[in-house]
Amino acid sequence: MKLREQLLLVGALLLSASVAFAHDDDDDDDGHGHHRKKTYILATGRRDPRMFAISLDEAIKPANQLTENAIVSRSKVALDRLDGRPLGDSANVVVSEDQKTLYVVNHHGSIDNAEFNQHGGRANLALLNIKKMIDPRNNNTAAALERHIDSGWFGGVGLVLLPDMFVMGAAENHLTEDGANRMMFIDRKTGSLRGMAELALPVGRPTCPIAPDWPVPFVSPHGPPTPVPLLSPNPGFGCFPDTNGIVVGYTSAGKPYIFGANGGTDDVSVVDLQSALAGNKTPEVAKIPTQVGPWGIAITPDKKTVIAANRESARVAFEGNTISFINVDLAAAGSPGAEVARVLVGTSDPNVQTRPFIPSVTPDGKYVVVPCFRSNNVSIVDIAKALAGDPGYEVARIPLTRVAESTGSVLPARPKGSAITADGRYAVISAGGRTAEALAPSGYVYVIDLQTRTVVGTVKGIGNDPYGITVTEQ
Repeated sequence: MKLREQLLLVGALLLSASVAFAHDDDDDDDGHGHHRKKTYILATGRRDPRMFAISLDEAIKPANQLTENAIVSRSKVALDRLDGRPLGDSANVVVSEDQKTLYVVNHHGSIDNAEFNQHGGRANLALLNIKKMIDPRNNNTAAALERHIDSGWFGGVGLVLLPDMFVMGAAENHLTEDGANRMMFIDRKTGSLRGMAELALPVGRPTCPIAPDWPVPFVSPHGPPTPVPLLSPNPGFGCFPDTNGIVVGYTSAGKPYIFGANGGTDDVSVVDLQSALAGNKTPEVAKIPTQVGPWGIAITPDKKTVIAANRESARVAFEGNTISFINVDLAAAGSPGAEVARVLVGTSDPNVQTRPFIPSVTPDGKYVVVPCFRSNNVSIVDIAKALAGDPGYEVARIPLTRVAESTGSVLPARPKGSAITADGRYAVISAGGRTAEALAPSGYVYVIDLQTRTVVGTVKGIGNDPYGITVTEQ
């Protein structure tokens, strides 16, 4: 190497090191030489196949309201297609126990949202390095992407972490929105599919169809010939659970159960986890009826109460307006009284449809935060009051609004996802309906101060139809 080339290389390395040092010092030094962790919001872009990393500190600054200034970086959840088209369909997210890795459920896998106009794509799991996600130098790249893991089934949504296993729920079947009755068990180290649990078909539906083998090719957006409905709402739904969110709860004796929110059968599955891990292919012990097709599901910190958000019917054009509280002990015993409470959220009128979506429970277990898509607000429910039948259970109902578009129209907020910071101070809400142009970020993230119960931050430009959202401290 020539001397001039060597000097240029050394200069580049020094510049890179100084940039890295400046970045680390700005982010992590509290002024006394100590590492100060910062909170970052990680929001899915969904139809815009990127993850959005947002600084909470920046999101609540008055100067940054209704701007993209708090967005630190955007990370691709799949490599671009060979022709340059971005791929992916980020629907749900979970942070690893050590806060180093983000697990992103690509609902339909590595697909092009502009071309895949149906349901039932084969899901995968993207593993992203969080440190790289929050590095501005990696903006709009796949630098944080470490690998993909095939889910083994279609329309993946729910994800829980076991010490050595991923458990993922399947909401759809091959190229259809209906027809799923699977939970997949995947080795965390290797990505190997270890097994599947099959959820029971409902009693009283003897005509539930068995899907035939599907020939190829098929023409999008029309799926293969099948007796199950391709899209909801359709009166043919109700044979298959089509599981959305999943959580793990524990009985008083310490036995674990998986709870799955079933959008197809309007109930919550109760799955004996130990039995499933022992190889039992049919470990479901009960189904707990709810108001209507739940999607989001949460668990209290003591793992004793499941909270399911009753989103919508897959059979008729009807959206729910309640959340269900399910007692783990009673559910594991198959008790008909396992749903111990059901309360309205987002409205006081039982005739108003609010479409509650993805709830989150505060770290102290006192409150559940519920985004209501149709009523464009966030409900904060006092859990103890709800369980006691106290009519004052809804302690706050916070409206969410958007600013006018360039055309002058004001779109509805359409909140979906929620997460709570580790200190319990803030709730973060992903919002924004799907727009025609997948790669034109149109979503919002709202930050709600849970002490004042007001919106204190609004970030624009967050994907298209964002769903899952989480927080991490780095």
